Amino acid sequence: MADLDSSILLAFLEADGEPVSGDRLAKELGVSRVAIWSRLERLRAAGYVFAASTRKGYALRSVPRHLDPALLDAHLRLLKVSPKVEFLAEVDSTNSEAERRLAVGQEAPFAVLARTQKAGRGRLGRKWHSAPSGNLYLSLAFRPFIPPDRLKPFTLWMGLALCAHVEKSLGLKLGLKWPNDLQSPDGRKVAGMLTEARLDADSVRELVFGVGLNLTGAPKDFPADLRATAGSLEAALGSPLDLNREAAGVIAALFRAWEQFEEGTWSRSFRKLWSHHDVLAGKSVRVGLRGDPVAGVVDGIDDEGSLILRTGGGRRAIISSGEVTLRKP
Repeated sequence: MADLDSSILLAFLEADGEPVSGDRLAKELGVSRVAIWSRLERLRAAGYVFAASTRKGYALRSVPRHLDPALLDAHLRLLKVSPKVEFLAEVDSTNSEAERRLAVGQEAPFAVLARTQKAGRGRLGRKWHSAPSGNLYLSLAFRPFIPPDRLKPFTLWMGLALCAHVEKSLGLKLGLKWPNDLQSPDGRKVAGMLTEARLDADSVRELVFGVGLNLTGAPKDFPADLRATAGSLEAALGSPLDLNREAAGVIAALFRAWEQFEEGTWSRSFRKLWSHHDVLAGKSVRVGLRGDPVAGVVDGIDDEGSLILRTGGGRRAIISSGEVTLRKP
């Protein structure tokens, strides 16, 4: 009956706060008026608030403060997002789950989304703190069959697309710290990205893009070792978010970004978005590599997404991977 809940909620979203007739819902969805009333009562028990209006029906007044599969699906349908989204209450890692589904032949593209992760992971094998609710743990899975070299700017492009979506949707300008962190205007980390791929000799066979996005939470809600650096979109905005609406918007934006990457049209806006969201431009940094660290001043990125450093004496270093730390002036 989750599809029925989604269809009922979609009707309320389309009504945008105006009353919706129970009789109309029953006729449009092909069920009885009693079935509609029963579903509304169950939705109320799950945290939805409906206001009854004499002879007009019901109006949706508030929704739960957690990700809900029926409401998420209704928002995705409203946005006309077609790829399949797998919703899980709990998982070890959404990237791992996406990899398992690809391995058994699930048709791609698809997304895996979870309320919480028990073994969420970030770049360089780090653990990703995954609070039980209120955040977005999401992985998108593809079978792209593209040359491996084309993949180099992919993570940066997806991060820029996410920044652009948040700015358009919420009016909040995020910064992208090369190569995979998103920051709020006060410099707190609100998201991290992890791209993993299975390669053949000349082709990317399977591709998983994962993002952990902190939608809610104040600094005090994070573990002690993260309180000074972690943040959330809600904390940066200073006002509550509709979590399911924002989650659906992020999913839609990232799938659109993938389509642009696959088509090759992404490069038209890549540089402009980078200059708008880059937080390292002109900063003095140290980049840890497998060998000795390299220090210099950030001078942008090249067409493949590698970091360019001015290291002194007119020399430049091209850094394709590494861990960036700011140096004191």
